[in-house]
Amino acid sequence: MSGYLLSLLGIVLIDLVLSGDNAVIIGMAVRGLPRPLREQAILVGTLGAVGLRVTFTILAALLLTVPYLRAAGGLLLFWIAAKLLRPEAAGGGGRGANGFWSAVGLIILADFTLSLDNILAVAAASGGDLGLLVIGLLVSIPVLMLGANLVAALLDRLPWLLLLGALVIVWAGARLLVHDPWVHTLLAPSLWQAMAFGLVLVAVFLRGDLRGLKRAIGRT
Repeated sequence: MSGYLLSLLGIVLIDLVLSGDNAVIIGMAVRGLPRPLREQAILVGTLGAVGLRVTFTILAALLLTVPYLRAAGGLLLFWIAAKLLRPEAAGGGGRGANGFWSAVGLIILADFTLSLDNILAVAAASGGDLGLLVIGLLVSIPVLMLGANLVAALLDRLPWLLLLGALVIVWAGARLLVHDPWVHTLLAPSLWQAMAFGLVLVAVFLRGDLRGLKRAIGRT
């Protein structure tokens, strides 16, 4: 029994530690929605993300053998960072990330990407026990939702924190690039090099929206 509880505690701690990036993305995705819709989007997106995480953990051995999968996930996170910085998302107006379902989709898509680098740790802690894995994830849901609500509330008060949130997302994407075994074999990039590459890509994705972004985050 004590071994079971220790394994469960390990899974919960891992999920909480690895949920920081997720909470930032969720908070950024829903920040422009009215409060009732914001809470619904966080709930639906989080539940969908947890379901994906369980599935990916079961398929961990298979997924992590796919060439350049982590690298593709890193590039996807760079795109998500740019999308969440666009003026129509940063400006609020009741739309959030272009609406309720768009916000939910971004939450699930981001968690799919972030889970690529996390599933082995969770799978190892669960020892192959699916029930233990599911319980651990369910316990971590309230904390993830609380963190996302806190991020969204902070962004309402301090819109310039969007830039810090985007930097966190780019850092997560850079980590995926660096940890991709095929990219490491070919280029062996450092984390800082991958970060610089990600920031350049975000700027390219934003293109002419930089002025609009500056106006959006300057609103109080």
